[in-house]
Amino acid sequence: MGLKIGLTGGIASGKSTASNYLREKGIPVVDADLIARQAVEKGMPAYTEIIKAFGESILNPDHTINRSYLGDIIFKDEEKRKVLNSIVHPAVRKEMNRQAETYLNGGSRSVVLDIPLLFESQLTHMVDKTLLVFVSPQVQMQRLISRDPLTEEQAAARISSQMPLEDKIKLSDAVIRNDGTKDELYRQIDGILREWNII
Repeated sequence: MGLKIGLTGGIASGKSTASNYLREKGIPVVDADLIARQAVEKGMPAYTEIIKAFGESILNPDHTINRSYLGDIIFKDEEKRKVLNSIVHPAVRKEMNRQAETYLNGGSRSVVLDIPLLFESQLTHMVDKTLLVFVSPQVQMQRLISRDPLTEEQAAARISSQMPLEDKIKLSDAVIRNDGTKDELYRQIDGILREWNII
C-alpha cells in the first residue's frame, strides 16, 4: 500500500504553493478545502444542516452560502465554529478517504492529503506521515494582508483561530521552512520526498 502524506500549514504559509509543486511532481493531492466547498453546495446534505444551524441570513441572493460572511461569524465565535465543523468535517473526511484509496488502489506510490487543520481536527490517524509548511508570524501576517483584502485586525483573528505554527512543529514528521523563495521551498520538498523514498 502506498504512503499517505498529510500536508498542513497555517493560513498564508505557502501550503498551496507546496501542494501545487507536489502535483507537478506527479503526486496526487486530495484537497480538503476543495472537498469542503463542494460539501456545502446547494443540494448537499451539509448545506441544509448549515442553514438550519445558522439561518438564511448567511445566504447570497442566489441561495449559495456567503462564505466570507459565514467565515466572519465563525472566526469570532468558537462555539459556532464547532457547530459548523461538526456538520462539514464528517462529510469531508469520508470523501477524502474515498479519493485517497482510489489513487492508491490505482497504483500511486503515495498520495498527499492537503488538510489545513490536520492537527486541530485530530486527523493524523488518516495519514502515515505529516509534513508542515512553516512560516514566521511576521511573514505570515504580511502575506495574508497582501493576499486578501483584510485589515490587520481581521488577519490577526484568522491567524489566531488556528493552532500556532510553532506548536505544530513538534507534531510533524517533517517541516518545510517557507520564509524564503519558491526555489528554496521546492528544494526542501525534493529532499523530503527523497528521504521518504517517493522520488
